[in-house]
Amino acid sequence: MSMKRTDEALMLAVREGDLDQLEILYQRYRDPLYDFFSRLTGNRVASEDLVHDVFVRILKYRETYQEANRFVTWMYQIARNARTDYLRKHSEVPLEEFRTAESAHDIKTPGRQHEENEEKELLQCALTQLPESSRELLILARFQEMEYEDVAQLYGISLGAVRTRVYRAVKELREHYLHLRGNRSSCNATKSVTTSPTT
Repeated sequence: MSMKRTDEALMLAVREGDLDQLEILYQRYRDPLYDFFSRLTGNRVASEDLVHDVFVRILKYRETYQEANRFVTWMYQIARNARTDYLRKHSEVPLEEFRTAESAHDIKTPGRQHEENEEKELLQCALTQLPESSRELLILARFQEMEYEDVAQLYGISLGAVRTRVYRAVKELREHYLHLRGNRSSCNATKSVTTSPTT
């Protein structure tokens, strides 16, 4: 059996015209990208559109990929740009769509599943209360388990700065989560606060 090709080798092949290799990258990163977008936007339909847009852009800008670049860093830069453009076209993305899509998608045993869905909802709600920059960084570093070195390269900051920002974001997320859990607040109750632009 042949060894698994690296992302970078696949992307170089795509850059050189072997477009079939893009399908392998799509299979590897479709779900992580969807998770990234859904945690950021809270919108299932928008997230699916954005994943598609990212791979269209990868194909379109394949000749700009440099061998020295880590593919995952390059891809998430494209993802961030795609989301910025999407938000420019669609002034606001409703958060409640994520929750209804999640709860409808996960159907297991009633008792435990209800608790899991509630915890997921509280976590997602707590995430939406973080500042945009902190939320994106935390999703990449913790939920996507992106290497800190790659995050540093993506944001153009030092490794120490990444660690500090992630630490602060985790602390802030925990505070929001515990507050929501303690008060049993619903996301709808805090939606007016979390969705209003502050930056």
